[in-house]
Amino acid sequence: MLLTMGILVISAAVSMFEIPNLLKNNKTKELWVFIILLLIGTSLSVAVCLKVMLPNPLNWITFIFKPFSEFIMTTLK
Repeated sequence: MLLTMGILVISAAVSMFEIPNLLKNNKTKELWVFIILLLIGTSLSVAVCLKVMLPNPLNWITFIFKPFSEFIMTTLK
């Protein structure tokens, strides 16, 4: 719980430091990208801290390319 609070405090500190500068320079697109990436990063960090099982991207790649690999292996035999 303490690590989760630490992650949230650091995330809030980073946003307090960056958002006013982006608003001052009228960079709305960069502000939205910053907010979205900060939310994704914060939520993933909290999930890892709470030991939530997250899917591995390599499993998705294997799922997509395994049939293709098996097809090539059977063709070459």
